[in-house]
Amino acid sequence: MILLDAIYINNSGGKVLLDYLITELEQTDKQVFYLLDFRIKDEGLKIKATNNVVYLQASLMKRRTFYKENKNNFSSILCFGNLPPNIRTTAKVYTYFHQLLFIDLPKEMSFIKKKMYYFKTAILNSFKKNTDYWVVQTDLVKEKLSRKYKIPENSILTMPFYPPFNSNIVLPKKEYQYIYVSNVTAHKNHERLIKAFVKFYDIHKKGKLILTIPSYAEEILKMINVMQKEGYPIENVGFVDRESLQRLYAESEYHIFPSLSESFGLGLVEAIENGCKIIGADLPYTYAVCEPSIIFNPYEEKSIIDAFLLSFRNNIKPSTNKITNDVKQLITLL
Repeated sequence: MILLDAIYINNSGGKVLLDYLITELEQTDKQVFYLLDFRIKDEGLKIKATNNVVYLQASLMKRRTFYKENKNNFSSILCFGNLPPNIRTTAKVYTYFHQLLFIDLPKEMSFIKKKMYYFKTAILNSFKKNTDYWVVQTDLVKEKLSRKYKIPENSILTMPFYPPFNSNIVLPKKEYQYIYVSNVTAHKNHERLIKAFVKFYDIHKKGKLILTIPSYAEEILKMINVMQKEGYPIENVGFVDRESLQRLYAESEYHIFPSLSESFGLGLVEAIENGCKIIGADLPYTYAVCEPSIIFNPYEEKSIIDAFLLSFRNNIKPSTNKITNDVKQLITLL
């Protein structure tokens, strides 16, 4: 029996990948036990009656208790949430690592959040002996993970995967429409992006910025509301379903991505597949997944403004994807 331990995944890009992985596993004849975050219990996941699911609070204590009670019950384990099991088990263990904040902390992150990640880093270091292999999305993450935690590279497997959209949607591109698909944390860099767009718009009086800010991000939403009242074309669509998201990609000319730290950058891959040109941060994670059309320094507001201005030029090269979907290969390991 396979254990999929995703107790720490409940939102954002990780949740998108988890939903896709569960869908793919449920189409196989593998017997799977799912250990999931109780906050997604009411989402109606489609899991066969022959498979098991337990929802728990995402705590170290509850997770440890689960492993102590079940340490000999599984032939293989996939920990989908950066942390190996709390204890060593008899199973072959794979840990999917997809959080670069365990490796590099942006300088703009608050002191409290930095302390939190220092604590998480210490936990990961103490648990690393409990996994046989690590799985990552890019060779860049592989190299960083190996160096940070002194893990042999031959025990780190590069297997990116991402959910394809169900159908192809081709829509006329809206000229100078920019979209940024991302949740809100400090390293996602929304505030600097919004300020740069406002100053860019003051120059040309053209363009529209679409954001996907969740309802709990009150400070950013207040900022957007002020800008909207002043006449700036910034639209926040909040969390949207996959079909609506695809339509937004399909009609947008550019996807601008100012994040300061990413292990993957799912939005980059999705946007390119739907015909967007990428205005990307001049950081290694961008080049690990794509060849962008325009680049900028995400730490400098003026550089973001200049990137917006460059998008008005003719003959901007299209962006290209470097990533393949290896979900079948990942499942074959288990």
